[in-house]
Amino acid sequence: MKMKSGFTLVEILIVVVILGILAAIVIPQFTEASTEAKTSSLCTDLQTMRSQIELYKIQHNDALPSAAAVGFVAALTGQTDIAGAAGTDYGPYLQKIPTNQFNDSSTIRIDGAAAGAGTDGWQFDTATGGFYADDSAAHAAL
Repeated sequence: MKMKSGFTLVEILIVVVILGILAAIVIPQFTEASTEAKTSSLCTDLQTMRSQIELYKIQHNDALPSAAAVGFVAALTGQTDIAGAAGTDYGPYLQKIPTNQFNDSSTIRIDGAAAGAGTDGWQFDTATGGFYADDSAAHAAL
């Protein structure tokens, strides 16, 4: 008598259960890694923006970029003279304003509500020269 080869239903069910258990263990770790990557990207973007604002300040006689949102972006992405007007002496400091990974916004709120209000991607404080993430209070503290 010839034996049939193949898997039984019980063997297939055992393999499916084992794969399900492994998936339940591994998938949450990928979710956590994604959040950690976004946080790392946010910290890098904040460090870059803060260093470029500081470089602007040094090259413009301790003056911060313009307080107007459009002027702020133009000052950092364009070329300026020592007075901060359009010119060819300094800049550009950035190719573009980075996008906040947590709310997909690259808009900058000048002053206004405290950082972390979640209305824009970033917040710039003209009194202190501080640059913060605006997506959550926890990220505003970075």
